[in-house]
Amino acid sequence: MQEIRVGLLGLGTVGSGVVTIIEDHQDRLMHQIGCPVKITKVLVQNPTKERGVQLPQDILTTNASDILENKEIDIVIEVMGGVNQTREYILQALRNGKHVVTANKDLMAAYGTELLAVAKEHQCDLFYEASVAGGIPILRSIVDGLSSDRITKMMGIVNGTTNFILTKMSQEGKAYDDVLKEAQELGFAEADPTSDVEGLDAARKMTILATLGFSTNVELADVKVKGITSITEEDLAYSKNLGYTMKLIGLAKRDGDKLEVGVEPTLLPNAHPLASVQNEFNAIYVYGAAVGETMFYGPGAGSLPTATSVVSDLVAVMKNMRLGVNGNSAVSPQYPKVLKSEDEVMAKYFLRLHVRDEVGVFARITSLFSEYNASFERIIQMPLEERGTAEIVLVTHRAVLADYNKLLQKLEGLDVVKSIKASYRIEGDAR
Repeated sequence: MQEIRVGLLGLGTVGSGVVTIIEDHQDRLMHQIGCPVKITKVLVQNPTKERGVQLPQDILTTNASDILENKEIDIVIEVMGGVNQTREYILQALRNGKHVVTANKDLMAAYGTELLAVAKEHQCDLFYEASVAGGIPILRSIVDGLSSDRITKMMGIVNGTTNFILTKMSQEGKAYDDVLKEAQELGFAEADPTSDVEGLDAARKMTILATLGFSTNVELADVKVKGITSITEEDLAYSKNLGYTMKLIGLAKRDGDKLEVGVEPTLLPNAHPLASVQNEFNAIYVYGAAVGETMFYGPGAGSLPTATSVVSDLVAVMKNMRLGVNGNSAVSPQYPKVLKSEDEVMAKYFLRLHVRDEVGVFARITSLFSEYNASFERIIQMPLEERGTAEIVLVTHRAVLADYNKLLQKLEGLDVVKSIKASYRIEGDAR
């Protein structure tokens, strides 16, 4: 094999990083696979646009067929984003016998099962390490490094934008809207941050992680999602007072053959390793039945970190080409998907209430908790400036989610409860 020819779909932030790494690390790539790597064609929207990398003009094209139907191109790298059009491009590439590397979490969360099946049918590789946690090699670690173990739990910070916002709110006492604006100015948040702050981006990543880690076909609709937009400075202050740190946590947990997968603001003990992950960084905690606890930490986004994962996948494809074993890496899900009901999910909870400041209120609340099998671990009661109103902050012992949700509904209808200000899941015990 004289050289391996690559077609690139997209030349934005990550695409430019891919070009930079391939050009700068050519000697390293040569050493690993024994032949040069050549970027043959690059799909762009505007060939005259100024970019951070310089490529010959004849390499750029606005016609995807110049890559997808080009018999000289061996591997297609997709870093253009989007879902529907991109899915068609990748299907076309695979059906034409081209291996594919993608960084597209939205695509893989929605159509990963279909695309992997088509790749296997046509004896092609489809790798997507960069779709989760940028430069952290988490998918390869799950598929290869932990392949002999049985993973029981994965939890982590998989969205850098929300972690940056919560870090700033917690450390500097700033309001959500002010920190969001700062994150947008620094380029950590999009002009429309909905996907990040509402937890959708993290949910897509947890779909991919759960599918691989539990070897079952988890879909995006299976992930329970709650974002960070309702978190207040008061919530964070009380959390800190109780020995917790607030993070947007993606959780995928397996008990026996039943799964729960979710994304929500979660309180972690300050001593937990994930509690110290700051700003735009990502970290994923993986529990294996044999290995115990492992944690993967690093930059979750950015041009070169994400491009590093893309090029690592490219190297894996090229090694398979040299060995003649392409198309054998995708393993079909081993287990049927069985999701836990709310009656089978248990956790501790943080609850903040505004109530009437009068005799007998706490007794009525206590009675209601007892009715729904929930008990208190810690209680803080504070008077408020608003006349006749008190604030109660509770940390529960482990409770069944179905019972806890019923309890919240009853509390909302209780005449002595003015409002439920906040409710968050807790993972672990504060000390």
